[in-house]
Amino acid sequence: MSYRAVLQTPGLRTLTVVAFLARIPANAAGIVLTLHVVLTLRLGYGAAGLVAAAATVGMAIGSPLLGRLVDHRGLRPMLTLTVVAELAFWAVAPLLPYPGLLVGAFLGGLLGLPVYSVIRQSVAALVAGEQRRAAFALDSMSVELSYIVGPAAGTVLALALSPEMAMWLVGAGWAAAGGALWVLDPPTRGSAETPTVAGSVRTWFTGRLGGALLGTAAAVFLLFGTELVMIASLQASGQQGAIPVVNAVWCLASLTGGFVFGLVRRPVPLPGLVAALALATAPVAIGGPWWAFALLLVPAGALCAPALTASADTVSTLAPEHARGLVMGLHGSAITLGAAIATPLAGLLIDRASPAVAVLVVAAAGGVAALVAAALMRARRPPATTTQLALNTRGADSPRDTKPRRHPAGRVTR
Repeated sequence: MSYRAVLQTPGLRTLTVVAFLARIPANAAGIVLTLHVVLTLRLGYGAAGLVAAAATVGMAIGSPLLGRLVDHRGLRPMLTLTVVAELAFWAVAPLLPYPGLLVGAFLGGLLGLPVYSVIRQSVAALVAGEQRRAAFALDSMSVELSYIVGPAAGTVLALALSPEMAMWLVGAGWAAAGGALWVLDPPTRGSAETPTVAGSVRTWFTGRLGGALLGTAAAVFLLFGTELVMIASLQASGQQGAIPVVNAVWCLASLTGGFVFGLVRRPVPLPGLVAALALATAPVAIGGPWWAFALLLVPAGALCAPALTASADTVSTLAPEHARGLVMGLHGSAITLGAAIATPLAGLLIDRASPAVAVLVVAAAGGVAALVAAALMRARRPPATTTQLALNTRGADSPRDTKPRRHPAGRVTR
């Protein structure tokens, strides 16, 4: 399936452009907050890490709740709420003392604009079938590009102007991103999909979905753990000036891998990609000079975007129509938690042992998680009886209606 055919999907090309621009302030926010704590408040990187952790916990909790709001009220009410929250946080954050910044970061994460989840939910609604994988591959490549631009832009703004001014500009960027999505109002449900009657969580949160979410968290865990190891290794050896070059090589490898993955007709399942990513990550332990790190990160980088593409594709496919926003919010929480676990664990291992030990442990943990995810995704529930289907769709007081409902095309509604 060619990317040209996918981009001919009505609305997808505009959404891809808006997605790239909307993610730039999201990727700049972290470095700007860090530089504010370190340079303005003069509290060090440990204190900056606590602010990031507070925001991360807030996002992990808030993302599914905001997705649920989209399911019940639509996209625009959620965007209105989160844009107001983003403006409020970034307007006052430069003026807050450190304890207030911690609380504000948590609340800002809790009610922050879930730009990644919104975009992936909209991609899933716009594109169906085999084309969806190529669409998510395009989205993953957009993520890589915004990741290159966002942190660099945040650093330049904070150092050239001031961390406070950079925070206000990031807030304006968040507002612009939310406003663009509000005007665009991309669909969150497929036009060809027939709405289904909502059931309990147990009817759709299957082992396959749990395994897909675990695989998502494991992939991000590997990425963030590897990134911290690379930075720590180059800094310890006095090669910190080469970090942008190594990171660029890593991102370009990911872009290439994502492009190829979107064209493959029979891609590797998510657990297999995560396991391959874990194996490709382990050799980074032998890196020494910067060029060795750049070369060793190419195989791992080539699997980054494919793993994230397969993650979004798998989760969106398993998400029921009536709870797609909630499930994509859980997908966002899995990404957040994977990053939140990787950074402190890798940092602790770097401090107590060495970067080499840290990357080996991260790779081993990611491989184990991939195996568990594969086991969960192979498990199958026994098929529901027609009586159970009737009870789920009509209620226990309708015992005579035992036939499963069907779409006009004849497909049974689950």
